[in-house]
Amino acid sequence: MDIDKYFISSGNLRLDSQLRFTAEIDKMTSVYRKTLLIDRSRCENDAEHSWHIAVMALLFEEHAVEKVDIRHAVEMLLVHDLVEIYAGDTFAYDTEGYKDKADRESQAADKLFSMLPPEQSSMIRALWEEFEARRSADARYADCLDKLQPFFHNIMTEGHTWRNTYSGKRTTRKQVAARMACLEDFMPEIHRWAVKAMDTAVEKGWLLDQ
Repeated sequence: MDIDKYFISSGNLRLDSQLRFTAEIDKMTSVYRKTLLIDRSRCENDAEHSWHIAVMALLFEEHAVEKVDIRHAVEMLLVHDLVEIYAGDTFAYDTEGYKDKADRESQAADKLFSMLPPEQSSMIRALWEEFEARRSADARYADCLDKLQPFFHNIMTEGHTWRNTYSGKRTTRKQVAARMACLEDFMPEIHRWAVKAMDTAVEKGWLLDQ
């Protein structure tokens, strides 16, 4: 869509940049992931994923072993996938796609965040970079939820993503366990549930036992 075709200027350059950015991030609704909705009607888009994990952040704080600033974690979750508007979603087990993922997303961040007034551009980029670094307690919490949500969807859809060969071969338990390892130290109770769920997934043939 050509934003300029429909855009009505406010006459205020700062407000116009914020309005244009608001229109641009609507494109998240057209970035589809491999994760199937729980009702199995279609795959989710990036905007739905970001909303879902932001709500989850309000629910699961009690399971984190470190104190978390929920508002800050939610801010990260809401912006963490904005770069995929230009970079696209990279499937979790796509080893080839991960080779240039960081470069693609950094370039996308430069392009997208520069649309905003300088201090807001810096603020959102800082949130995105903090999430990517996964060093702070808030970022580790956000990262756990970012991985937990598609895992939960897979359990609720009989391993839909795992059973489909998006990366050219079936997903293994070893691959999923490695991805969910972030939960072991930071959210151990949920990690124990995830291990139980993986056992079930192997038993039912949703995951390869490798």
